[in-house]
Amino acid sequence: QVQLVESGGGLVQAGGSLRLSCAASGSIFNINIMGWYRQAPGKQRELVAAITNDGSTKYADSVKGRFTISRENANNTMYLRMNSLKPEDTAVYYCRADISYLGRDYWGQGTQVTVSS
Repeated sequence: QVQLVESGGGLVQAGGSLRLSCAASGSIFNINIMGWYRQAPGKQRELVAAITNDGSTKYADSVKGRFTISRENANNTMYLRMNSLKPEDTAVYYCRADISYLGRDYWGQGTQVTVSS
């Protein structure tokens, strides 16, 4: 059984910073791609950033230059450093793990990020 647990969300003023963490637990041999997604009220869930197990990254245009994704393969943990936060970054942030040898992906329960103006 694979579980993902996010932490680090909260309330911050515009211009502030937060660091989200996602810890994967269970019998995991290898996680191919890990990613952060977010969903704001009334909007579809969207990709924020993703990282492969060899460190290649991808970012949504809206967060480039402000957010940094990283991961520690040894302990199956992923991070999202968010700087220069804007009110439009307000959303529930979810982590996702794509585990190819298990043939599926897994999602965390989400963590709320609220940026006040």
